Amino acid sequence: MPRATLPPEARLHRPSEFAVALKGRRLARGAFFILSAAAPSGLPTGQAAQARLGMVIAKRFAAHASTRNALKRVIREAFRHRRLQLPPQDYVLRLHSKVAPMSLTALKRLARTEVDAHFGRVKPRE
Repeated sequence: MPRATLPPEARLHRPSEFAVALKGRRLARGAFFILSAAAPSGLPTGQAAQARLGMVIAKRFAAHASTRNALKRVIREAFRHRRLQLPPQDYVLRLHSKVAPMSLTALKRLARTEVDAHFGRVKPRE
């Protein structure tokens, strides 16, 4: 049975890959996140271009590890569902504002709504 996870080839790993994507075009900005994208960089030879995800969830905006981890899980799951429809680019979602004190359930709902809206703005693969 196939696993419902985000494979390693669908993630950004090196700081240089993050830097290129962060300097790329800003696609969306919401209450919590900024979505940036750039052409794929640093692909190993023989690997086909595909949508890849990177996340920047700073401790200064989400002080608790449980909050940061919950946000990352929500982002990964939203990306996993849309990854095959997205154009082959490197995407970085960056938390840009302080997370207000609220329950994790409420935070996850708000984050998922915003992330889905951001990825919904990206023109699908033709």
